[in-house]
Amino acid sequence: MLTGKENLIQALIEAYIMEKGTMDFYADAASKARDPEAKKIFKELSAWEHRHMDFIGYLYQAIQEDKDVMGFEKFTAKTAAPVTEAGIPVKDLERELEKHEFIDDMGALILALEIEGKAYALYSKLSKIAEDTNAGVVFKEMMEQETKHVAYLKNLRMKLSETS
Repeated sequence: MLTGKENLIQALIEAYIMEKGTMDFYADAASKARDPEAKKIFKELSAWEHRHMDFIGYLYQAIQEDKDVMGFEKFTAKTAAPVTEAGIPVKDLERELEKHEFIDDMGALILALEIEGKAYALYSKLSKIAEDTNAGVVFKEMMEQETKHVAYLKNLRMKLSETS
């Protein structure tokens, strides 16, 4: 889990793992969703997290000047991602899915808002306390991405409330 004490490379690796955990969770939630709109929401969220992973991978490779491309590719293929970007263990979120057996579109939105809101809070905190200023810049960029996700989800929730 990120603490703010990481150097840039460590921060990128940890952020990548958390993004992967979130992406995997959203993909799993999409496969279990009964409601077509909820399925669509989770698929889109999973794709967003994949783009975050691509961004982090690009930064990592740029810093390494492509010296470690094969190492990073092996890392991405073999790395377990037990925690989401919200700091919530993937297993805990999976238990939530099973417990509620929701998955309607509003339930999906509420869960996604919780995850994305906590991710925003984590990246915001890390951007302020990061000991490595370059890591702080990465955390700030990730925080700004989470802001976009939260705004999108809030808009979607408003639309769903109006049609209900």
